[in-house]
Amino acid sequence: QVKLVESGGGLVQPGGSLRLSCAASGIIFSINAMDWYRQAPGKQRELVASISSGDSTNYADSVKDRFTISRDNAKNTVYLQMNSLKPEDTATYYCKMEKVVVAFTGGLSNDYWGQGTQVTVSS
Repeated sequence: QVKLVESGGGLVQPGGSLRLSCAASGIIFSINAMDWYRQAPGKQRELVASISSGDSTNYADSVKDRFTISRDNAKNTVYLQMNSLKPEDTATYYCKMEKVVVAFTGGLSNDYWGQGTQVTVSS
């Protein structure tokens, strides 16, 4: 019913920038929070940034002042602008959309994950 498609990952040099996008497809009535997580090899998945339905944002300490999360509700899309990238930002980045209400489900909501996009920061 709902599929999240991520884009924008790639290889970038330290100090560079990337912009990730995650678009949800389907007949969607509403989405609560939208999040970006990342998982590096051998490490647990961690929350990078989140944005509420009211546009309140939260960031992991490690990315504050470097990353910016935003959303476009008309497009059911969340973005992550990543600046001043460091090698330790290298990971697979996943988007998550919380409490998505889809048409013809009687108002039920579910959480959905994207497939992940690789970000590699290296010289």
